[in-house]
Amino acid sequence: MMITVKRSKKSSLRSSPKKQSFSDGSKNLFAYGIVALFASLVGTYLDLIFVGKGMYHFPARLFPEIFTINIVFTLVILPLFTILFLLVVKKIQPFPRFIMILFISTVIFFIEQFTEHLGWFKHHTEWNHAYSLLGYMLFLFVVWKLFIFLSKKS
Repeated sequence: MMITVKRSKKSSLRSSPKKQSFSDGSKNLFAYGIVALFASLVGTYLDLIFVGKGMYHFPARLFPEIFTINIVFTLVILPLFTILFLLVVKKIQPFPRFIMILFISTVIFFIEQFTEHLGWFKHHTEWNHAYSLLGYMLFLFVVWKLFIFLSKKS
């Protein structure tokens, strides 16, 4: 004999929310880690290329006798910003996400110019800051798509 118990529709008790399994959490952790590493590598190599071509340089940087780029930005700030970005945009709808990417890219556009005034960053005279605006928009879009791909893949 089998007894089946159902919750009454009139019951005031809530059903317990479904808990995220460990494998789901580790999958997301893996995606965050890989995307942060990707962001760091892309940032590092783009800086190496553009500094090598003389498009910009970093007058103030850690270990200037060893590195031609700002390793604090590419190895610490960029990966942390990427993770923060992903934590926020995964919770919003596509159109607000697009607006957020546009907004962040615009803010970086102005931050870049401000850091030049502080002497941390120096562009070649022919540099157009619109390159940075478009570059960061593309970067954030690619980061988001890679995160989505990795979240679904694992």
